[in-house]
Amino acid sequence: MSIFDIWLGILQGLDVTATVTGYGLLFAVPFALIFGVAQYLAKGAVLFAVTCIIEFWRSSAVIILLFVFYYALPVVGLMLSAVTVSAMVLGLNIGGYASQAVRAGLQSLDRGQKEAGQALGLSRSMILLLIELPQALVAMSPTFVNHFIQLVKATALVSLVTLTDMTFRAKEIAQIEYNPVGIYTSLLLAYFVVCYPIAILGRLLEARISSGRELARGL
Repeated sequence: MSIFDIWLGILQGLDVTATVTGYGLLFAVPFALIFGVAQYLAKGAVLFAVTCIIEFWRSSAVIILLFVFYYALPVVGLMLSAVTVSAMVLGLNIGGYASQAVRAGLQSLDRGQKEAGQALGLSRSMILLLIELPQALVAMSPTFVNHFIQLVKATALVSLVTLTDMTFRAKEIAQIEYNPVGIYTSLLLAYFVVCYPIAILGRLLEARISSGRELARGL
């Protein structure tokens, strides 16, 4: 089998990789925003509970979570598809990390932002939605791009729950061709080709944000 054929075989799993990544974002983004904001605002027992939930998804081994949710949940009568389990586990794991970026972004804002909103008679929720969160999200955009790349790379684990992603296809080809070095090197390059354009997008976004800040200082 030629290198071209190996690449074609591996890329047959790209649709599964893209699907898990896309659905994973549907879990990661809301989780990051909701729990990041909650950790920023909450106090006492609520803060402790929010932090525990974040740390569970952020600190647990992804491989173990995949196995538990895919193989253990059916024992208690809860059946989830491999795509759903993979997207949920990977998305919430990345969302746990991204939530800390949300919290840190909000905490880094000048206190005068909130005081200005209070002077205008805005409620605490309106200050958060109209003043604090938009500024924090702009500043956090490059970090979110980095987490997106991490999510794409983490999809290499979903072959453990029988999904035929790029890694699964590479394993199938390796079992037939007995050329693990060439095949897994091709897989490495495949993930690089997928992730590198996203990294370039992140750099362009960061450069635009930096230039915008410099322009704002000049004014």
